[in-house]
Amino acid sequence: MSATILAIEQALIPLGLSLRGGFQADAADALPALPQGQDGKTVLLVGNAGPGMWEAFSHSAQAQDGALHPLNRWTRQHLDAIANSVGGVALYPFDATPAWPFQRWAARCEPVHPSPLGLFIHPQYGLWHAYRAAIVLAVPLNLAPTPSVASPCQSCAERPCLSRCPVGAFSASGYDVPACARHLQSPAGADCLQGGCLARRACPVGADYQQLPAQNAFHMRAFFKAVAGSGGLLDSTG
Repeated sequence: MSATILAIEQALIPLGLSLRGGFQADAADALPALPQGQDGKTVLLVGNAGPGMWEAFSHSAQAQDGALHPLNRWTRQHLDAIANSVGGVALYPFDATPAWPFQRWAARCEPVHPSPLGLFIHPQYGLWHAYRAAIVLAVPLNLAPTPSVASPCQSCAERPCLSRCPVGAFSASGYDVPACARHLQSPAGADCLQGGCLARRACPVGADYQQLPAQNAFHMRAFFKAVAGSGGLLDSTG
């Protein structure tokens, strides 16, 4: 393991974050120049799984100050510092226009697959994970190849995620965002809004990594505001 990767991993531990793989970039990735003008050669994805990140974030100044986008601001504060410490730059799945292709990058780093809910499912973490940043480095690092693992959805005959939604928002034909939003706005939607999406919670994969109720509620409130304010645009990072 390179000293750079080890340094990043150690810095991420108290944040409840971890490296989720990486890849060697090429010109087609159209990465931005690094602070000293070098081309980006390696992309390392940073993400979270389970409750660790929430436990770190919920005690932060950003979580308490009442300003907009606390998790994004907390992420940027720490990941900018970590990236700078290794001579890199951090990119985020928020605030970029056009958005960086985190889902495509994730598929190059880990054996993740689209689930019936549209979220990427991980063979270990299930649906309880997300990507928070990418660190771009000027040095081409030797990285382990992404293992080939079948989607756990292939062996899931019952697919409870598709039947658990109270308003049938998820189906083989797609995701009915307006139906979901109306449900969340109604008294009957309190369980989803306060405890997290029932369809997501029905997935048996990665149950040990389920988020804490407070974290589920935080993300659901942010999701509902995004749907109400943007006509259904969703944060693809979970």
